[in-house]
Amino acid sequence: MSRLAQLGRAPRAALEFTNILLTTSDAEIGCTPRDLVWSHRKTSLYRYRSANRRHPIPILLVFALINRPEIFDLRPGQSLVEDLLAAGFDVYLLDWGELDEEDGEMGLAEFVCDELHWAVRETLYSSGQEELTLVGWCIGGTLVTMYLGLEDEDGHVSPVRNAMLLTTPIEAGGTLYLKWVGGKEFDVDFIADNFTVVPGGGIDLANKLMKPVKNLSTTYRQLWEKVLAGEADRVGYQSMAKWVAANPPFPSKAFREWVTWIYKENRLAPGKVELRGRRVDLRRIDQNLLVVTAGSDHITPREGTEPVLDLVSSEDVTHLARPGGHIGLVAGSKAKRELWPSLVSWLEERSAA
Repeated sequence: MSRLAQLGRAPRAALEFTNILLTTSDAEIGCTPRDLVWSHRKTSLYRYRSANRRHPIPILLVFALINRPEIFDLRPGQSLVEDLLAAGFDVYLLDWGELDEEDGEMGLAEFVCDELHWAVRETLYSSGQEELTLVGWCIGGTLVTMYLGLEDEDGHVSPVRNAMLLTTPIEAGGTLYLKWVGGKEFDVDFIADNFTVVPGGGIDLANKLMKPVKNLSTTYRQLWEKVLAGEADRVGYQSMAKWVAANPPFPSKAFREWVTWIYKENRLAPGKVELRGRRVDLRRIDQNLLVVTAGSDHITPREGTEPVLDLVSSEDVTHLARPGGHIGLVAGSKAKRELWPSLVSWLEERSAA
């Protein structure tokens, strides 16, 4: 488009640009029909039923504590849930809910030993199966890792056949978080002692400041350029922007433990995390394991995830090292073509009766 044409289109483009930004909150996300099958406190377990179920092993999706799990089902046509259902899987989603001040004393043990453990139980009960696949993304992947590595008190055999870890923090190597919160100058105890829950907006701002130019300027400039050229994807932009802006509060106890155990003291990989007196030992993990890392991930760089590959006892380990960012790799516009088919194929080979 010539500069003269751009100048002529600018007033209309400015109106469209403003309208996109002001109506982002109206975007519909998480639209795939689902049933509530279990809840406890703020936690809910949802079931998406496949109309063409071909694989008996159900899938339980687990996301982080600092964003909403609708990223698994962002919008029609751009939904990992949709693709898994179309491939013949029964899919379950663990939603931590909107935690508030009454949940401030929930630590990582409550999420791993209670909510996640019970969600696994209810998924098996609802599906009528004895095994399942766990898919964890970001902090959700770390919670899944802790769950799988937790010492069993009664010798019970794990019902988890397959585990999938998507851009999952295991160590703090390479991440800006190590510099921001890992040193003595960041007083996590002061924050945890003065906030019952850490405001989600504060965590969102901190994440954006890790790449301030891109997050606070470039994103809007690129949207403006696409609007001006008549190439803006309104639905795509608004659905992702709405999801990014939805940040539930982080319980202060879990926040203290997360920052201390992962970034300040690096406890997870060496086996120094204990939940209710039970040690988390990643060598206990023997499930079929798929690990996905993103080459441009500044939140969880590849070097922060890769240690898990050498620690687990799994005989079947696959590492998909792909280009992309922390969220974009798994949920961006190219994910449907470039990543999801690989995830589905891996699952299909390991989900027979």
